[in-house]
Amino acid sequence: MEFQEVVRRRRMVRNFAARPLDAEVVERILANARRGPSAGFTQGFELLVLEGPDQTGRFWSACFPPERRGGFRWPGLLDAPLLIVPLASKDAYLDRYAEPDKGWTDRDPGRWPVPYWYVDAGMAALLLLQTAVDEGLGACFFGIPPERVPAVRTAFGLPADRLPVGAVTVGHRLDDAGAAGSPSRRPRRPVADLVHRGRWHG
Repeated sequence: MEFQEVVRRRRMVRNFAARPLDAEVVERILANARRGPSAGFTQGFELLVLEGPDQTGRFWSACFPPERRGGFRWPGLLDAPLLIVPLASKDAYLDRYAEPDKGWTDRDPGRWPVPYWYVDAGMAALLLLQTAVDEGLGACFFGIPPERVPAVRTAFGLPADRLPVGAVTVGHRLDDAGAAGSPSRRPRRPVADLVHRGRWHG
C-alpha cells in the first residue's frame, strides 16, 4: 500500500473479528515498531505482546473488569486477537544521557522539559498502527485507566520502572457496531488552522 494511502486510512477501529492473525504479519508489525526515532538512540521502550483470547482476556479482566462492561459502546474491541502494550523506561533515558558522549554528569530529570521516554514510546505505537493498516488490518490505541494500571502490572508481572503508555489492539476489522467515535462528531482541523508559517498567528 502506498504511504499516503496508509496515512489516509489510519483510524481507530473498535470492532474486530476474533480470528487470529498470521504469525508473519504479527512479526512485521512488531519489527516496524523498532524503526521509530529514539532520543540518543536510547531505544527505551519495550512491548508486552498478548495473542489469543487467554492472554488478551487476562488483560481485559485487569484493565476492564466484566462488572464494568455494562453498556460498553464497543464490545467488539475486546475480540481483537492481538493486543500490544508499549512500555516506557524513564531510567533508560536518564542513564543514557549520563553517558560520556552526551556530556551530562547526572541523571537529573529536570534536564528533560519533554519526557522523551513517552514521546519515543508514542512513536513506536504510531508505527504499530500504521503497519496494521499497511497489512490490511484495523488497530486502535487507547489509554489504560490509571486506577487499573496496578492490576495490569500484577497480571503480567511488569517491573515497577516500566510505564505503560496505553495499549494497541490489532485485528481483522469488522463494520463498526455501537456508537461512532469522535471523528464522526468533530471535523478534522484544516491544515491552515494547524500551521503557523514564519511566526505564530492567532
